[in-house]
Amino acid sequence: MIKKDPKVSSKGIYLLPNLFTLMALFSGFYAIVAAMKGLYTSASMAIFMAVIFDGLDGRVARLLNASTAFGAEFDSLSDMVSFGVAPALVMYSWSLHILGKPGWLVAFLYAACTGLRVARFTIQIGKVDKRYFQGLATPNAAAFVAALIWTCHKYDIMGPDIAFWVSILAILLSLLKVSTIRYRSFKDINLKGRVPFLAIILIAVLLVLISINPPVVLLLGFTAYILSGPLVVLLGLRNLDITSSPDSL
Repeated sequence: MIKKDPKVSSKGIYLLPNLFTLMALFSGFYAIVAAMKGLYTSASMAIFMAVIFDGLDGRVARLLNASTAFGAEFDSLSDMVSFGVAPALVMYSWSLHILGKPGWLVAFLYAACTGLRVARFTIQIGKVDKRYFQGLATPNAAAFVAALIWTCHKYDIMGPDIAFWVSILAILLSLLKVSTIRYRSFKDINLKGRVPFLAIILIAVLLVLISINPPVVLLLGFTAYILSGPLVVLLGLRNLDITSSPDSL
């Protein structure tokens, strides 16, 4: 018989942040089930719910000072399912299956790069600038996939008809996740502090815009965020070339 360590069993876990993580995992799993039934709009919305819950669990843990090693590991496993396996299978079921073997290999690449991205992020916690992500964060990539599928489904664009372009996008997202390109994390925003009155107005305007056409607005928003990383790198290289050119001396 294996004896339980009383020190471990008596500690327990923090309920609220881990409950949000569990809801994110549930949403990701539901997205897979919905895709198997051909309910791609429901699958996309489930991925968005996973993104929301995933963002809340970390925020709540920090606000309650309830960050633990268990919570970090559980969050990583949830991310792998909700933002790796789920989007990959939803993309495959919706579009990539028409390509045959290359289709499921692209889906696997997406899931594999998610696992690599999550593992790298886990070992870098507390060691890098929290204001930036190294590589595209997996929730943002998954949200882009969900917005793309939701938009196409709304405008009757069939996944198999654009399978080639979906595969290209999936490969680019996979490479961005394991890249060293920096993206703003917005984790430095102080939710407990005061903000200008204009900030509330901007949030209200954003909510109105999303309510007008949710899939298109979300797709444009996440597209802009994904492009922001490479654009900053390109602008940085351009400025470097200008300052190092003979004409600037």
